[in-house]
Amino acid sequence: MSIAEHSANVGAVAVDELVEVIERIERLELKKAAIAGEMRDVFSEAKGAGFDVKAIREIIKIRKLDAAVREEQETMVDVYKRALGMASD
Repeated sequence: MSIAEHSANVGAVAVDELVEVIERIERLELKKAAIAGEMRDVFSEAKGAGFDVKAIREIIKIRKLDAAVREEQETMVDVYKRALGMASD
């Protein structure tokens, strides 16, 4: 096996392909960190404008749910609240 063949394939691992995958993941991690920073900035702006950040995070979480799943979840919360005497009827 030549040196070139050895560097391209070590122990049945395609080195070039492995390096490419790792570098792609590293680039995505950098983008992810940048986006997380931007999101922190937006939440800070919202807080500065008087919005409740915890409530905003909850709304974002709820909006991600399918409508049927969201409705089922809200129904169960209502049932449990009534069972515990917490209903606001």
